[in-house]
Parts: sequence; structure tokens; C-alpha cells
Amino acid sequence: MRKYSFIFAAVLALAACRQVQPQAFSVIPMPAEVSVSEGAYSVAGKAFFLDPRLDNASQDAIWRFKDALEAATGRTCPLGKGDIQFLMNPELAPEQYTVQVSKDGVVVEASALNGFVYACETLKQMLPAAIYGGKKAKAHWVLPYVSIQDQPRFAYRGMHLDVSRHFWSVDEVKRYLDVMTVYKLNRLHWHLTDDQGWRAEIKAYPKLMEVSAWRNGTVIKKDWGSNDGIRYGGFYTQEEMKEVVAYAAARGITVIPEVDLPGHMVAALAAYPELGCTGGPYEVWTRWGVAKDILCAGNDQVFTFLEDVFTELMDIFPSEYIHIGGDECFGGDAEPNRPDPWDVCPKCAARMKALGIKKGPQAKHYLQNYVTGRVQAFLNAHGRKIIGWDEILQGDLAKGATVMSWRGVQGGIEAASRGFDAVMTPNGYCYFDFYQTQERDKEPFGIGGDLSLEKVYSYEPFEGLAPEAEGHILGVQANLWTEYITTPEHLEYMLLPRMCALSEVQWCAADKKDYVRFNASLDHTFEMLDAMGVNYSLDCRGLVGLDRQPARSAEEMEEYLSHKDWGW
Repeated sequence: MRKYSFIFAAVLALAACRQVQPQAFSVIPMPAEVSVSEGAYSVAGKAFFLDPRLDNASQDAIWRFKDALEAATGRTCPLGKGDIQFLMNPELAPEQYTVQVSKDGVVVEASALNGFVYACETLKQMLPAAIYGGKKAKAHWVLPYVSIQDQPRFAYRGMHLDVSRHFWSVDEVKRYLDVMTVYKLNRLHWHLTDDQGWRAEIKAYPKLMEVSAWRNGTVIKKDWGSNDGIRYGGFYTQEEMKEVVAYAAARGITVIPEVDLPGHMVAALAAYPELGCTGGPYEVWTRWGVAKDILCAGNDQVFTFLEDVFTELMDIFPSEYIHIGGDECFGGDAEPNRPDPWDVCPKCAARMKALGIKKGPQAKHYLQNYVTGRVQAFLNAHGRKIIGWDEILQGDLAKGATVMSWRGVQGGIEAASRGFDAVMTPNGYCYFDFYQTQERDKEPFGIGGDLSLEKVYSYEPFEGLAPEAEGHILGVQANLWTEYITTPEHLEYMLLPRMCALSEVQWCAADKKDYVRFNASLDHTFEMLDAMGVNYSLDCRGLVGLDRQPARSAEEMEEYLSHKDWGW
């Protein structure tokens, strides 16, 4: 009997050694509260149960997770009482969710679409990366026993995309949204208009599509007198914009359109020169930088134009916020010796006199306040709010505006101290068109500056704020301007993994951030991105550039890679 007991014990010990181990917990952004226990639950072929109280959008989000699981495991997950349960819990906030995984199965609770979207993304990140590949893969399809209670630090978690300097197809924008979904961002700031191209169909003004959407070539790098001679452009039809808005909404993302005004309007002026101070002629800009030309603040036809444009856009974009730009209206760098048009325009002078604006260096800022306020009043009357770049703070900004702080953090600090809401997007931490290293000869050509992954991660949005002003900080956004970015591969390289770092700045409480843990988790993220077919930078692993050149000699690289903890 003792012999058989010994054999049985040995078999049990062997079975324990061979027990399937779950994917290491490498979720980004790290959930607020996580408790991982010994054990794993197999999810392949397990039945799903969806609470009948769930709305259609939440059901669709769960169905996308179910489809991904079935494709990856090659096994159908039936609907029934369910081993994997998605339950409605009205006590939870709209972006809050819980996950419980035990020997009895998986239980997810949320109260709204966003909570279920985030729960599904957390579950996917806890599984082998192949779940992002859309096809059957051999892997251990198990989840760790875990208890998660999660919700974001900030309500506004944004990512910006410039489609004016270089145009991105609907499919490319959707791919951008897919990556945002993985990392639980919830706002896409869509920069639709600028000097170099107008990208939104406006039916009342057909020349915006015929003229403003196209430029006669593009400057070569920073050789300002050059032109590649290639006609370039494109625009989104209203149906295509609706398609993007619906695709984003299904993933809990709100699309905020931007029509930059009153500056950055040369493309529109090329089609409708009567809207400018000089009457033109104007040409869609073929170079980068800041143009002098601007909408004429003394011409009432300008406000008719803007109201018509926003009326059509409001039918497409249901977002609470509309971005009106407001940056770099004066002092254009392309013609430094030319006066600002508002300084010499008779119509603008008449407008300032009628408004009682005194002559002086601040006069044009108060005139911009007038333009901003008039557009703001129109949008407010239609139930919308404005966001503008931090220049709109100059002068006397009307109450109810929201400020996007891009020239460092000071604009956000000033806005919050004056009682305005703000979104922090300081260029020193959040401009993803900056180089990722100081080894610029190995990086694709860019606008300048450098912004490492670690520096993005280090950003603390409340730094410098009085405690009573912190409530005015709605959240954080990173901006990706595309003057020098022409391919999806390059776009993704600039975005990732810096957006992963951004997601933890946006989601995690300050005391929950841990760069050591985060950077270790990137190994799994890189596998996920590989499965998705998405490009990314490997600078944080010592490889620089689109072709991933070693930043060190072969000997240095061997030493670098030998440290499994990457020296932390």
C-alpha cells in the first residue's frame, strides 16, 4: 500500500509541475486594484452569458471579444448560463468595471459600454498575445485567478491625429482607433483643417473639396524653397466621417473634430479668398510652419461661413466638445517682415473701434477673443462646448471655454487658476512628432525635439497646480502632428509604445505608476502589436529607428541584453 501511495504522490507532483501557467500579468494601463492568486482558468470553448439588461452597444463589445477568443482558440464559445459572465451592475460608474476569475469561471461587471469595453481589453491582455492576431494559434488559453477593480484617474484620455498635413485613409484612422481601444483611451482629437489642406466635406462650400483639399506639391524636408512637384491631398466625405464616428463610438471613443480658426486657414482662403483680409489670391500652403494670412475678423461673411461649417459638422459629430484651434494667429514665421493682417486691415480696424478695443500690442488678442466668443456663443446655443489651444487665454476669454495647454504646462495652470477647465497636452511630454532619441541620424527625419518613452511616463498632470485647481484638469492628451510623417509604418512607430506610457499617465493614480513594472510589461505589448501587425519603436530595448539599428556596439548590446531585468 505504501508503494502505491508513493506512486500516486509522485504522479500528483508531476501533474503540478506540468500545470498550465497563465500569461504573466502585463496589463497596460495597470488596473487600479489587482489581486492575483495561484491557479488558472481555461477559457477555450467556454460558454458566455450576457445579462439581458445590457444595451446593444455593450453586447456588441462583448461579442467582439468572443469572436477574437473563438478565432484564436479555434473553439466555439456557446451562449448559455455561462462560465464567462458579463453582468450589469448599475452601482458602478460608466467607466468602472470589475473582473473575478476563479475555478468557477469568469465574472465581469460594469454599468455601461465603456466599462465592458475596458474589461474585455483587460481580459485580452491577460491572455496570450495571439488573441490579437485574428486566427487560430497554439497557446495556453487560460486566465490567472485574479480579482480586479478598475476605473480611470481622468475622464478625458485623448490622442490627437493630424490629417491635414498628411491625409490618412478611413481604414488607417480605424486602425489608430483600434490601438487606442487596447489602451483605454476615450477621445480622438481629429485635426481636420489647416493651411496645408482641408479634409472635411462641407456641402455648402464645394470649393473646400475642389480647391482646399489639394496642394500643388510639398516642401522637401526643411528646404523651404523646395517642392516635390507632386499634387497631394484628399478629404473625407460626410458619410466617411460618420463611419469613423460610429466605429469609434462602438469602442467607447468620442471623436472631437477641430476646425482651426481664425489662423491656420490658408487652405480655406485659397477657395474663398473673400474671407481673408487682403482678398488674396491665396494658395494652399506647400510648406510647413505658420502662415500670416488669417480670416478677417471685420467681415461678417466669415461668421456666416463658420456657422455653416459647424452646422454641418454638428450633424456628423455628436461630441460635447468642438475644437476651434485658436493657436498661432499672429507672427507667422514664413514672412517675418510682413505685418500681421489684422494690424493693417481696415475692416478689422473698424471692428476693433466698434468694440471699443484700444490700439496697442494687445488689441489683436482682444479681437481674437471676439472671434472666439462669437463662435463659442453659436456652438453653446446648439448645446456644444469649445476647446481651444492655450493662446485663447490671451485677452479676455469667455466663461465656459476649455483650454488645451500645449506650450508647456503653464497654459493649463493659468486656465485652472482662472476657473477654466483644461486638458494637459504639453509639448515637452506629449508631442509624439518629436524624435524618440537624441540619435537623430538613426531616426526617420522629423520636426525636432526629443521625447523618450521614459519622459512621457514621468509626466504628472497636477504638478505646479494649487490643490483647489486640480478639479479643473479634465485629463491628458498627446498630439501627433504629421508634417514629416507620410506612411502608416512611420505613424505607428512614432505612436508606440509612447502611447502605452501615455495611457498610464491618463489612467493610473500617481502612486500606482511604476516605470520598472511598466517597461517589463512592454514585452507582452510588443507581442500583441506584432499579432496586430502594428509597427512600434524599440528604442527602449536599445534598437533605434524604423529599421531598428542598435544604439550600442555589438559588445555593449550583448551586455545590455544580458540583464534580464534591463538594469532596474
